[in-house]
Amino acid sequence: MSAAAALLRFRLAASTSLPASRPQCAGVAARRVAVAVTRPQVRFYAKAAKKSKDKGKEKEKEKDLPPAKQSKKGVATDELVPASQRIVSSEEYKKTEGKMQTVLEWFRKEVAALETRATGRVTPALLSPVRVKVAGASDSRGVRLEEVATVGVKEGTTLLVTVFEEHTLKGVEQAIYEAKIPGITPQRLDSRTIKIPIPKPTVETRNALYTNATRLAEDARVQMRKHHQALLKKEDINKHSPDFATYQGLLDKLLADLDKILAHLKKTTG
Repeated sequence: MSAAAALLRFRLAASTSLPASRPQCAGVAARRVAVAVTRPQVRFYAKAAKKSKDKGKEKEKEKDLPPAKQSKKGVATDELVPASQRIVSSEEYKKTEGKMQTVLEWFRKEVAALETRATGRVTPALLSPVRVKVAGASDSRGVRLEEVATVGVKEGTTLLVTVFEEHTLKGVEQAIYEAKIPGITPQRLDSRTIKIPIPKPTVETRNALYTNATRLAEDARVQMRKHHQALLKKEDINKHSPDFATYQGLLDKLLADLDKILAHLKKTTG
């Protein structure tokens, strides 16, 4: 039984129970029910929102607006960059890291030459710390020895230094003395050649080489800390800054690498 039929039946039953003095009211109610049943039911639906044809153009116009007037939308989590990653990718951080790495590589080369000396091997690299002062040199410390002379090995125990020009012999000899390389004593052979006998390293010689390495290590640490402090000053970072640990990690890592190089030399020198 449909809902309309049930309603009609209910209305008719109600009309029969009315008093006889109101027959007209009952007839009117019956007619109203009949009309309600026979009248077709009409359903109304919400209209679909009209799609804007110019939606693409509106987005292009929004891009041209200032950031303050653009519509604010959520940012995908995969587009967020961690603070530590943002710091290490900055230009100032990379520049400072490069400078500190240069200091570390310089120390590594110096220690390699000392290690060669401590093991008793005779190579031209033993004279790598020598800097010769010549007129017109751009570096106040002087030029490298190989720029003004050749260095050879004789019988595996002696270094022979031959200068390109005779007038530079005195400057080369003085530069070798000033380098203060343990066990190195230059001897003139002629107007262009210097002989340097290399004795076998003793315990005292090894200790002197390690002492020299520790002095170089301290110089390297000072240079690294200077570059690190300059970076903190440029980025306005102090010990209480949230990102201080990231900057401090750079210095700690490079100092740890330096200590490893020094520890390896200590093991080599016994």
